Amino acid sequence: MIKAIALDDEPPALEILQNFCDKIDTIYLQKTFTKSEDALKYLKKYPVDLLFLDINMPAISGIDFYKKLPHKTMVIFTTAYSEYAVEGFTLSATDYLLKPISFVRFEQAVEKAFTQWKQQNQNPEQQYLFIRADYSLIKILRSDILFIEGLDDYLKIHIQNQKTIVARMTMKALLQKLPETEFIRVHRSFIVSISKIEKVRNKLIYIGEEEIPVSASYETTFFALLNTQ
Repeated sequence: MIKAIALDDEPPALEILQNFCDKIDTIYLQKTFTKSEDALKYLKKYPVDLLFLDINMPAISGIDFYKKLPHKTMVIFTTAYSEYAVEGFTLSATDYLLKPISFVRFEQAVEKAFTQWKQQNQNPEQQYLFIRADYSLIKILRSDILFIEGLDDYLKIHIQNQKTIVARMTMKALLQKLPETEFIRVHRSFIVSISKIEKVRNKLIYIGEEEIPVSASYETTFFALLNTQ
């Protein structure tokens, strides 16, 4: 469960956030604040996962408050002024909610935060693969993998900003080590990282300078997945 607090100089806005949070199982709103100095004192003593933060406050802007945070914390900005959205996202905000906030939109923002929180709190060892190559076990960060190419009894693992690793194993064996939410087989000879796909055109996947074909056998599954993203 995500631990959160909310800071807004308007008590009615905090009541709405509290009411919304009470309806969602994945989040616990520990405390609400109308004064930025009280919120900052609390955060220094009790770090949380997520902060709901109003941008337009009298004492300090939410943007400046966020820059002063003592710990890395996810933030969902809330404000009645849409012109702040761009600046909010340059700070890597999880989301940006424009007042008046609907419950549906709030739920989407919390779901996004929950996904981010799960990724951050995942067992670090599960984020890596150990591949036997060159008479060694090589540790590869999953998020660095671009795509995997099958060549007879060998695989070429193409990695972002790193040398390609050649390993003696089957596509099926490697696919079993990869989460199906992150990787998909698109061809007899190719597995791709879903997040690294830049565009798809005429049954060709583009990842950087590479063009990877989508074969008829995997076409239906691949395009069905894309439609859910």
